[in-house]
Amino acid sequence: MNQSVIKALQLLNLFTEDTPELSLKQIAEEAKMPKPTAYRLLSALEQCHFLIKTKETEHDSRYRLGLKLLELGNLVSEQLELRHIALPYMQRLAEDINEVVHLVITNQNEATYIEKVDSPRALRLYTRIGKSSPLYLGSGPKLLLAYLPEERQEQVLEETTFYKLTDNSPSDKRELKKELEVIREQGYAYSVGEQDLDTTGISYPIYDFSRTVVAALAVSGLSSHFEKGNLQTIKEKAEATANGISRKLGYKS
Repeated sequence: MNQSVIKALQLLNLFTEDTPELSLKQIAEEAKMPKPTAYRLLSALEQCHFLIKTKETEHDSRYRLGLKLLELGNLVSEQLELRHIALPYMQRLAEDINEVVHLVITNQNEATYIEKVDSPRALRLYTRIGKSSPLYLGSGPKLLLAYLPEERQEQVLEETTFYKLTDNSPSDKRELKKELEVIREQGYAYSVGEQDLDTTGISYPIYDFSRTVVAALAVSGLSSHFEKGNLQTIKEKAEATANGISRKLGYKS
């Protein structure tokens, strides 16, 4: 692990409600490091907007926490609110259909699973809370990719290197783009055996008050459970659940 990164991030902990602004000298003394080392680390944090330099003289500098931390804090707060709102809906859906239910969000060029409710059935899936997956792999990630703004979607596709977890994993960019168009048209994503063999996933979009897709509600289970009448039931109940969460987030169709 990069010790310089750890030392730099630890400097942020020196700022408190009582000491919102610190000098280079104070930071070096508190961190028990030479002033040149402290200055180098602080400069890196300033360059990344984690710190703001409020004053600089020949002998010292003063720093405050930067707005980047506020931006990241708001992002975490939004995700926690989303999880808090979605969880009871997910629990009811999982109990109702006896399948695994996930909450998935975009994270840079990946999809991250931020909540999961297991099925009462004994079923092992490739997913876990905190796991990240390529945006082209599985119903939840593909739905999020499909609903990205066109320019952003194209950027992700250009930067994507495909790899196959199973024989059913997507590997052709042109075919994937066609599938993304279908997902937008039908309003949900469907995948079979892309992350785990013999499993099927179906996902619906969750919107916020600004009518932006902020997450995917994904249902996963053995492919044998996603057949005929049962598939239709799962689709209807998953869609209704996603709509319920969206309305709770302030979405109005």
